[in-house]
Amino acid sequence: MKPTLNRTLGVPGIVFMVVAAAAPITVVAANFPIIISISGSIGVPTMVLATTAILLLFAVGYTWMTPRVPDAGAFYSYVQRGLGRRAGHGTAAVALFSYVLLTVSMTCYLGVQTGNLIQLWLGFTPPWWLISAIMLLIVGLLGYRDIELSAKVLGAVLVLEVVAVLAIDLGVLFNGGSLSTAPLNPAEALVGAPGLGLLFAFLGFFGFEATAVFRNEAKDPDRTVPRATYIAVITIGALYFVSSWLVISGLGADEAVALSNEAPDSIVIQLAGAVVAPIVADIVQVLVVTSMFACMLSFHNIVTRYLFTLGQRGVLPGALAAVHTKHRAPSQASLWVSIVTSAVVVVSALGQLDPVTQIYTWYSGAGAVGVIFMMALTSVAVLAYGRRGRAAHEAAPLAVVIASVLGGLGLLAVLAISVWNLPVLVGGLTASLIWGGALVLVFVAGLMHPEREPERAALIAAQREHETVDH
Repeated sequence: MKPTLNRTLGVPGIVFMVVAAAAPITVVAANFPIIISISGSIGVPTMVLATTAILLLFAVGYTWMTPRVPDAGAFYSYVQRGLGRRAGHGTAAVALFSYVLLTVSMTCYLGVQTGNLIQLWLGFTPPWWLISAIMLLIVGLLGYRDIELSAKVLGAVLVLEVVAVLAIDLGVLFNGGSLSTAPLNPAEALVGAPGLGLLFAFLGFFGFEATAVFRNEAKDPDRTVPRATYIAVITIGALYFVSSWLVISGLGADEAVALSNEAPDSIVIQLAGAVVAPIVADIVQVLVVTSMFACMLSFHNIVTRYLFTLGQRGVLPGALAAVHTKHRAPSQASLWVSIVTSAVVVVSALGQLDPVTQIYTWYSGAGAVGVIFMMALTSVAVLAYGRRGRAAHEAAPLAVVIASVLGGLGLLAVLAISVWNLPVLVGGLTASLIWGGALVLVFVAGLMHPEREPERAALIAAQREHETVDH
């Protein structure tokens, strides 16, 4: 009898996996100053609220599809079910491309940040690529094992992150200073470059969409995945809304933009030391590193599940769908993710690309646009599937249709902003043309990619359809 994946993940485990990918302490300590600086506005709480609303609307259709798509392909599977096989293949190609880029970007940035900590503590800085290689090895070992091990590691890191964020919030709240209501005024979100602010607020939620990726390892996926999705979005949104308001109040509403422009990488860390205790600044620096590691591990696991599902479907070699007899995990797919990401890191290092201004900026920018594109396409797929429903009971309810339309329009707006500002995301017009062209080529290549084993793919599709009907 062939081994099957462990179905041990409950709602908390999946929430830990996806919220860890959002890297809360990194968003608060590093992304908030960037949002304030690049938008020239203190209206971050409103931007976070708008982002949360768009993603909750998107989640309505996304979770409605969960029991109707009984595999772990997430965007790929949903688009295939709603828009057809070729569109699904194109989405799968973009998913692999985007998440590998995001994994590599975080790996390289992690090497730099860890090197900075070592320099602070020991007085010397190892090469960033050496640190990144060690991180790739650790993540590879965790990804090869049972998903529960990754969930425990990510859960521990996430708890520490949230405690640190709450410590900063409470420090500002009880520090004796006045709390400004100006950041809560929606009009503030329209100052400066609100589109860029919304885009970077949106990037702070990345990872929540992976709830469906872990459905094959969930105890009761038809209930667990929707619950985990809503909990993840609401938790991240609430934490970011409150924290952005308090961080801006702590910096001073009148001075937050100027301070963020001067020192975006350290201003919140300095604030933590000032409003709580000096040692907290050092702790936050450490947690930013562990947060990046958690994000890297989460992205590794997402790519692994995509490869596993594509192997099951016959789109990629069936060996990728092998389940480890002892760990009952998609170990073969995880191994290939480690190989591919390591190869990209090596090539990037040999090309002497700067790990922050080039690798992190270019790769994460292109990957972000890819993910936003897939989310917008998924909204369209939900509407197409809901309208076409093969049977009356599969037709999407009116509430799902309305939510999907509104969420889809919001995502299309964010996608338009992303494409328009791609030169900012990837470091220039030339780079934006290269990376934009690469995303288009990857999608087109996916559209043209046939199953390697059509008969096997058809059989699997029929089995999945039977499972859906039985459900």
